[in-house]
Amino acid sequence: MAFWLDIAAFALKALLIVAAVGGLAVLIARLARSGEAKDKDKEIKVRSLNERYDEMRDAMNGALLDKKERKALARAGKKEAKAAVKARRGQEPGKRIYVLAFKGDMRASAVKRLGAEIDAVLIAARPGTDEAVIRIESPGGTVTGYGLAAAEILRLREHKIKVTASVDQVAASGGYMMACAADRIVAAPFAVVGSIGVVAPVPNLHRLLQKNEIDFEEITAGEFKRTVSVLGEITPAGREHFRGKLDSTHEAFKAHVHECRPNVDMAKVANGDYWLAREALGLGLVDELSTGDELLFRVRDSARLYEVSTEARKTLLQQLLGGFGIAARKTADVIAGKLGAL
Repeated sequence: MAFWLDIAAFALKALLIVAAVGGLAVLIARLARSGEAKDKDKEIKVRSLNERYDEMRDAMNGALLDKKERKALARAGKKEAKAAVKARRGQEPGKRIYVLAFKGDMRASAVKRLGAEIDAVLIAARPGTDEAVIRIESPGGTVTGYGLAAAEILRLREHKIKVTASVDQVAASGGYMMACAADRIVAAPFAVVGSIGVVAPVPNLHRLLQKNEIDFEEITAGEFKRTVSVLGEITPAGREHFRGKLDSTHEAFKAHVHECRPNVDMAKVANGDYWLAREALGLGLVDELSTGDELLFRVRDSARLYEVSTEARKTLLQQLLGGFGIAARKTADVIAGKLGAL
């Protein structure tokens, strides 16, 4: 009899464990599903870059100066801070520079985030006083995506917020379409800019299908509904119509650049070629040679610098997992401390 009671007790414990694990799995799945929609929501993050520079200065002084020198420097710093507070009393806060970053891909998928960050800047910025610096890195991509990104930047100018585009590595094609929407372009000497042109690579497998006796039919309504396709035959008329679309897009691109930078000789630069920034300076494609870091470093004492970015809100599941991770690290630290004391 005792044997069967032990078996029953074991089965009950196993059932409870399976139920607990199953319930936890369902809870995690529900939390994950509930977080999918929320993960799309972004929250604005604002960080003072001046404070970051101050932290760098304090770290360097702490490592390089002796105790007496640090105390003297701290006293001098307090006096300067008090004097600055007195000078600012009754005055409007100084210039603010909002720093945004855009890292582009073929679809300009970061444009939605850029639009939200520009919304945040427009809510807080003072027309005619504050500025925005947009650090762009992109080799270009779709006309629609980068056309929208350029239009987002133009919103700042329409609201009387001066805009500087900073290019450290590459802003070509659609990336340059964005950059030239700013009031000025500052680029590192070996950054790549330009490529004011349009390209549309279209692989065509029609002859391969014919060779293997495979029929492909694409039924359309409208003469120009599908002039070029991957599987269908590309006719001379279809090819010519498609080329005309590319030409009209190129003309729109050139018109955009000319409107933003009227002193550029479009005949020289709108041939699809690209240049290093040190060459582009003479062509009027950029206004100044400097890295983005140097650009901000120079103005750190004359303006308040704020980095504006977007970040996905953490789901409940992510918060729980993050809490478990923190608890595990603290436990490990405690154990390590005790072992070290032995």
